[in-house]
Amino acid sequence: MNAVALRCRDVTVRFGERIAVDAVSVDVAPGEWLGLIGPNGAGKSSLLGALAGIHDYDGVAQRGVGEPITRRDVAYVPQLPVAPEGMTVAEYVLLGRTAHLGWFDRESRADRAIVASVLARLRLDEFAARALTELSGGEQQRVTVARALVQDAPVLLLDEPTSALDLGHQNAVLELVDRLRREEDLTVVAAMHDLSTASRFADRLALIHHGRLVALGSPAEVLRADVLSEIYATPLVIERLGGEIVVLPAPRRRDG
Repeated sequence: MNAVALRCRDVTVRFGERIAVDAVSVDVAPGEWLGLIGPNGAGKSSLLGALAGIHDYDGVAQRGVGEPITRRDVAYVPQLPVAPEGMTVAEYVLLGRTAHLGWFDRESRADRAIVASVLARLRLDEFAARALTELSGGEQQRVTVARALVQDAPVLLLDEPTSALDLGHQNAVLELVDRLRREEDLTVVAAMHDLSTASRFADRLALIHHGRLVALGSPAEVLRADVLSEIYATPLVIERLGGEIVVLPAPRRRDG
């Protein structure tokens, strides 16, 4: 990997005596989609939180090689977004432009145009004037993705961004992120619960277990039935459907 958009060296996150992320090192190339996979509690969210500046950490996390990460460099979508009271969808998404404003600057017409464009692409324009708290959980999740996209940061950090969405909206959100990634050289680091979906969208997968990076490579290299079955503590099989990798529970044994 020649160019580097994001670099981690021995990143370690502790919560008291518990080590949530244990000396993870990885480089992410500009325009790459890196999927973080692993069981619940493996450390995926904690690693994203460190990169987003939410959690303190030891080690080194940099933009490129040698540059500190600033609020303009990364946009973060949490797994469980908080819906502020009394704020419309458009107002909330407009907050994503704050990183581009000075202390006494106000949002410009261009900022509002960016918001309108992203809302339309996420099929949220009809909700623009509605209170954020009136939306369903899935709709709120899409609005949070919109807020991150209008930030126009070169790196997008996603913490299971489609966990509250139905299948149609899951695919729509991920396809939009993927299209923006390719058109604008956006770098994506995403914690992804569904292994088949991770294989479909990510260029590389980082398998994390007990806070440690245990495998890193292409989906075909990382998604191995024997390794996954051990880490997820259940028998899994790998199939191919239309050229794509699908991870499934092993068939149940039926008596008789």
